[in-house]
Amino acid sequence: MKTISFVVWISLGAMSAQGQLSSVLTYHYDAARTGQTNNETILTQAAVNANIFGKLFSQPVDGQVFAQPLYVPGVTINSQVHNVVFVATENDSVYAFDADSNAGDNANPLWHTSFVQPPSVVTVPSSDIKTGYSDIYPQIGITGSPVIDNGSLFVVAATKETSTGGVVTYVQRLHALDITTGLDVSGSPVVIAPTFPGKCSPTDGLGNVIFGALLQNQRAALLASHGNVYVSWGSHGDYRPFQGWLVAYNETTLQQVAVFNSGPDRSFYCNGGIWMAGSGPAVDASGNIYIATGNGNFKPPSLGGNSYGDSYLRLNSSLQPVDYFTPHNQDTLDKENKDVGSGGIIILPDQSGLFPHLMTNAGKDGTIYLVNRDNMGLYDANGDIQIVQELPLALHGMFGSPVFFQNNVYFAPASDFIKVFTLLNGQYQTTPVQSSSSYGYPGPGLSISSGPTGTGIVWALDSQFTVKNSTSAVLHAFKADNIKSALYSSSTFKARDAPGPGVKFAVPVVVSGKVYVGGANSLSVFGVLPH
Repeated sequence: MKTISFVVWISLGAMSAQGQLSSVLTYHYDAARTGQTNNETILTQAAVNANIFGKLFSQPVDGQVFAQPLYVPGVTINSQVHNVVFVATENDSVYAFDADSNAGDNANPLWHTSFVQPPSVVTVPSSDIKTGYSDIYPQIGITGSPVIDNGSLFVVAATKETSTGGVVTYVQRLHALDITTGLDVSGSPVVIAPTFPGKCSPTDGLGNVIFGALLQNQRAALLASHGNVYVSWGSHGDYRPFQGWLVAYNETTLQQVAVFNSGPDRSFYCNGGIWMAGSGPAVDASGNIYIATGNGNFKPPSLGGNSYGDSYLRLNSSLQPVDYFTPHNQDTLDKENKDVGSGGIIILPDQSGLFPHLMTNAGKDGTIYLVNRDNMGLYDANGDIQIVQELPLALHGMFGSPVFFQNNVYFAPASDFIKVFTLLNGQYQTTPVQSSSSYGYPGPGLSISSGPTGTGIVWALDSQFTVKNSTSAVLHAFKADNIKSALYSSSTFKARDAPGPGVKFAVPVVVSGKVYVGGANSLSVFGVLPH
């Protein structure tokens, strides 16, 4: 876990064994992206029911909240100590709110930072991507979840900028904000402008691919590891040209220190975006970085190229690929738009059995992969027998991040049931336990909370997406040891508890007795209701 008082890189968030207040500093609680917080003592199974648990309050914000909220306790702002929840919006805003109350002075943000200066600097209109584009609508600003490290919140903002001469440019910047003031720290921001050897559009004419700020979607969560911040990009609805980019910046100086591009080889149809439904690159205890890519060209060095479409990669801290796994049917997956990188990766805790170091993921075709991180298996056109395990078409299709708890992995596919697969001796049991109800597209976002006694709660945020908006989101809670047993639904007392319209791939954040839910225009806060 990571608290403000000390640093343990692999577990950002949750509560220390000494009882210090929790922090949630990164997407899905930790850099392994397990989606679990295991020291939640207030929200027990007995405390989570519609009679005593519900929505406490909400805070309005100026845009859609695609990024996961973050939480830091005991922050001194304007000479007052607050537990703080941080929220980023598509209107290029970052807010700091009191995490416990919206009464009195806490009705207003503790601070609010905006990266737009109309009319010359505005958010990117969705129509500038392409007429009719609606995955993120009507504006594009901050999409990927920020990360907090060493007192700074790192976030990427996209803007459309018009010079005094009328020249329009699109810009993405990496900001480092002081969490006590919301102001840029020294050296912040920096314009994002990586290049990489290759011939995929756009190019600089000198043998390098250049970063296209308009069409590259900074969807995946940011990662802080070993003094660097890692930022990755995919596409907006596969509108070309784009590639998968992963770029490392020094946390202190924000200087670019390493670049990886997943698809630089072909002249146009390169692709291979890194988006993972909003999850972020994952890291193991040795500092190796893991990503999943989407549809794109596959031509690894053994075939004379440097492209890794529909693949899982292990990279070192300098972003050099050192191992990978690509399914044998990669070409079919590419042609049928069935990205393996549509879901997030989990670095599993060490397992018993022959292969203790495992990672898992599922993609659009619903196949679950269990891969040995020490020897990922590369590519074999004859089949995938070189990996630890493959469960073909086990899910309807994955557009989110699985979560891990007590050797169970919970998947929430689109138009399917929540399914729980148990690990035994480093292998999945092939028959899952599933929820009583199914969910539509894209499937609910999951988190798990538990206390020292080991009983857990699965939190599921159902935001069924339609063109340009979603239906009203619904927050559910289930017993982690019996996914069929529902504890709570915000639809029971809708007038009291409804969080409002949701957004795609949003996940609930559970910390210190409360649940934080970002939506289309607000942050909703749930907890034990006042008597």
